[in-house]
Amino acid sequence: MTTLEETRQRAEADAKTFGYYLTPQPELLQGFLEGLKTNEDRYGYPLCPCRLASGNFEFDRDIICPCDYRDPDVAQYGSCYCRLYVNKQVFESKNLPEVPERRPIEKQQRAYGIQATAKTAFASAQGEQQASTLTMQAPKPQPTVKKKLWYCKQCGYVVFREDPPYVCPICKAKKEMFAEIESNIEFNG
Repeated sequence: MTTLEETRQRAEADAKTFGYYLTPQPELLQGFLEGLKTNEDRYGYPLCPCRLASGNFEFDRDIICPCDYRDPDVAQYGSCYCRLYVNKQVFESKNLPEVPERRPIEKQQRAYGIQATAKTAFASAQGEQQASTLTMQAPKPQPTVKKKLWYCKQCGYVVFREDPPYVCPICKAKKEMFAEIESNIEFNG
C-alpha cells in the first residue's frame, strides 16, 4: 500500500518535471492526494481523483494520474480538469479555472458500462444554455479492448494500447502525429 506522503512526493516530482505546480489550496490538495491514494489502494494504479473509474485497467488507462488530458488542459486553461496540476500563473493567483471534461463520452460510457447520451438544449432567443440531462439505460456487456501498436512520427515513441495518447509523453506531439504499426506474426509449430 502506498502512503499519503509517497503519493504527495510522486505528484510533486511529476509537477516539477513538467514545470507545473500542485493546486495552491491546501484543503483541496489534501483531498486530491487522499483520492489518489484511495484509488491506488483500491485498483492498484493511481487513478484521477476527480473521475469515476471502472476498475478495468484497459478502460481506465487514459485517466491514470497524470491523465492523458492533463498537458493539453494546463496549456489551454492553466489547470488540469481536477485542478491538481496548475501552471505558475494559476498557482500565484490562487484563482482556479473551470476546465471542461476533455475525456470522450464514448470512453466514459464504456468505462461505466452504461449507454448514456448527453443532451444540451440552447434557448434560441437569448442564447442561454439550459440544464444538461444524462439519460442512462441498463448496463451492457463490457466490450473487449483491441490494442494496437502506435508510434509517434515525431520522436519514435511506441505504445501498445487501444488509442494513441492525447499527447506524446516524450515530445508532446499531438495525437494526430501517431500512426498505427501494422504487423502480422505467424507461428510455425
